Order: sequence, then structure tokens, then C-alpha cells
Amino acid sequence: MNSRLISLKETIAEFKVRLENADGSNPFRSLTRSIVYQQIHGKAAASIYNKFLKLFDDTFPTPSQVLAKTVEELRSAGLSARKVDSIRDLAEKFNKNLITPEHFDKMSDQEISAQLCTVKGIGQWTADMFLMFNLHHPDVLPVGDLAIRKGIAKHFGLTIPSDAKKNKMFPTLEQMEELTHIWKPYRSLCSWLLWKISDISTV
Repeated sequence: MNSRLISLKETIAEFKVRLENADGSNPFRSLTRSIVYQQIHGKAAASIYNKFLKLFDDTFPTPSQVLAKTVEELRSAGLSARKVDSIRDLAEKFNKNLITPEHFDKMSDQEISAQLCTVKGIGQWTADMFLMFNLHHPDVLPVGDLAIRKGIAKHFGLTIPSDAKKNKMFPTLEQMEELTHIWKPYRSLCSWLLWKISDISTV
């Protein structure tokens, strides 16, 4: 069998395993974990996350239980002030039904992202990862991800223009949408392949 075909099959198998291991049963838990893990290496983030759970007797809390803790108690797990603010904001929005996971199956990706991105500390990248790995939506293209942009440029043989470094996105959003239109409705899998092409890990 062609070595490239074997590599492709292995990459697709990795993606399948990643989806199977993702936690989609509790959106509040998934999003809280995403906030904890932001911009921290895996082992350090795991340590903080475990300390966070110990505040609740090693069981994952409800939004109300999170809000019942003081900022100082949450900070004692090793969370930064910004992350505590984000987690509390997430809990408040769940409690006030401003985030409605019970309706996610009837909502578009854009509608779900719009709800999630109202939370402090959650941007489009985090929303895209949630859509892809936790909700298993098949047509997610994280256009703000550097690895995705590099992967698209490499795959389609694009030459980086001289002015691309001047705070300009390359490829542009319009270019990415046009180039990847032929991959619909399977751009989540294609994004995984692009991460492999660009040789940059996402998490």
C-alpha cells in the first residue's frame, strides 16, 4: 500500500480517536476545562484543573456551585484572576440561560458561537474547538487558527505576499472560504489534516 495512503488512514484514525475521547456530555464542564487549559502547558493545566475539582470533592461542579465559591477559593486552585473571572462569567451565563446547550442541536454553528463568545475569555477559536471536538460538528473551519492558515497556504501553494506580516491575515477569510468550499461539509476532518500538514499541534 502507498505510504502516503497509510499515513492518511492513520491521521483519520487519530481524528476519530480524538472525537471519541472528547467530552461532549457536559458543555459547562467542557468549556470550563477549555478556559483552565488556555495558554498553559498540559501538565501544569492538568494540575490546576485537578486542584479545581478538589474544591468540589473531586466531582465536577454545577454552575451554581461554582458561583457559591469565593474568588479567593477559586484562585487557591492556581487559577489566574482572569480565568476565575471567565469561569464565573461562564457559570452565570449558564445559570441565566444565556447559553442554552439543550437547544444546540437545533442551532447553527454561528448561533452557538455567538452565545459562547459572549463569555469573557472565550473567543472564536475556543468556540470552534468546542463545535468540532465536543459537539462533533462536521463542517468547522477555524479560520483564526495560525496552523489552519499555514496549512491552507501550503496545500494550495499560495505565496505569502510581502505585506502579509503587517498585521494582515493571510490567507484572507474570503480566500479561505473560497478555497475550502469544495471540502464542505467535511471541513472539520480537513482541518485536522491541515494541522498535520502545517506540523503545528492545536492543544
